[in-house]
Amino acid sequence: MSELFATTRTIAAIATAVVPQQGSVGIVRVSGSQAMDIAQTLFHAPGRQVWESHRILYGYIRHPQTQQLVDEALLLLMKAPRSYTREDVVEFHCHGGIMAVQQVLQLCLESGARLAQPGEFTLRAFLSGRLDLTQAEGIADLVGARSPQAAQTALAGLQGKLAHPIRQLRANCLDILAEIEARIDFEEDLPPLDDKVIISAIENIAAEITKLLETKDKGELLRTGLKVAIVGRPNVGKSSLLNAWSRSDRAIVTDLPGTTRDVVESQLVVGGIPVQVLDTAGIRETIDQVEKIGVERSRRAASAADLVLLTIDASAGWTEGDREIYEQVQHRPLILVINKIDLVENGSSKSLEYPGNINHIVHTAAAQNQGIDDLEKSILEIVQLGKVQAADMDLAINQRQAAALTQAKISLEQVQATIDQQLPLDFWTIDLRGAIQALGEITGEEVTESVLDRIFSRFCIGK
Repeated sequence: MSELFATTRTIAAIATAVVPQQGSVGIVRVSGSQAMDIAQTLFHAPGRQVWESHRILYGYIRHPQTQQLVDEALLLLMKAPRSYTREDVVEFHCHGGIMAVQQVLQLCLESGARLAQPGEFTLRAFLSGRLDLTQAEGIADLVGARSPQAAQTALAGLQGKLAHPIRQLRANCLDILAEIEARIDFEEDLPPLDDKVIISAIENIAAEITKLLETKDKGELLRTGLKVAIVGRPNVGKSSLLNAWSRSDRAIVTDLPGTTRDVVESQLVVGGIPVQVLDTAGIRETIDQVEKIGVERSRRAASAADLVLLTIDASAGWTEGDREIYEQVQHRPLILVINKIDLVENGSSKSLEYPGNINHIVHTAAAQNQGIDDLEKSILEIVQLGKVQAADMDLAINQRQAAALTQAKISLEQVQATIDQQLPLDFWTIDLRGAIQALGEITGEEVTESVLDRIFSRFCIGK
């Protein structure tokens, strides 16, 4: 992939999702020195339409040799440097579906472009200086955002809210390095270096890095979401709970035990956090082979979940079956959901002798849509206890950025240790340069080809 990125050839790709009979518009994007020539070869604009930058032309796409009509379309022209990549860019806005955009893309390739690699348009924007790496990663996060909060956090990265403090920290490190190197080169002409001032400055930088590192868990939560498994005995109301929570009829609800034979999934958003809810088959011993497979899948879903909702029937109380399931899931973060409280006199649950170490308990009447708000509050409390803030934070770092920040912090700690050991000034600069390099890797001021490959390979083709 790096060899392709290093070339200056014009690239082309479909920039919109291709869904049979569902997309109304499909876009083919072309970027590079041949983009305008390709557009003029394929696109015929009737009348006296002006071919100039940032205009939209109406016309027809035709095969350059046979003149066969391929599509009626719009053409968007963006000349360098006023484009996403800072190269000449054209976009063919075709009819949606599969055939039109595929045929237009093929004509672009036959006219001299090559197929773009994943993320290559954004990579060219980075290489041209239009974006730094944090902004590029913000674009990927925005495309993949699964909640409004995740989208806002991605936009913050795209707007440079992460890059700015990183650059400031790196500039502060460079200032310290300049002070030290000046003493090395001009020791006789300058006053002695104040160790306490240097240590204080390094501590301040390390403290700011620590604050940024504290956003990592929140960032991961917003990007990957929270996987929640609803488990329990058959007929305790797990499917009703899913339906009430998702405000849909995703799961079949009957009075017959064992109705749910497989894991049913629903995507929700709780407090800005994407939540994947899994309604599992009732866990019990059974001779039914199909149900037995469902029970085994339920156990696997529970063991892989970030949070388990152990659901029991308030009218039945804590049973031996509930105890057996609890023993299987007690190692996971857990909420005890006491369901069907509407079937209990005065709405209070029967005396339950559930384990005393269950700290989070919610009472629901899922069939009556009661208790869902309390359930969401309890989930967010567990998230908070995990020191992950669900909202009120406008940026969050990813794993790559966290690794670089951690390395920068370690390097700064080594500088402090070097000063404490009263080693020569030359030794101070070694780890300080390491911190500067690590911070530069975050924004792309210091970056290798392998890092670029890793970052942009997770982009979709066309972006």
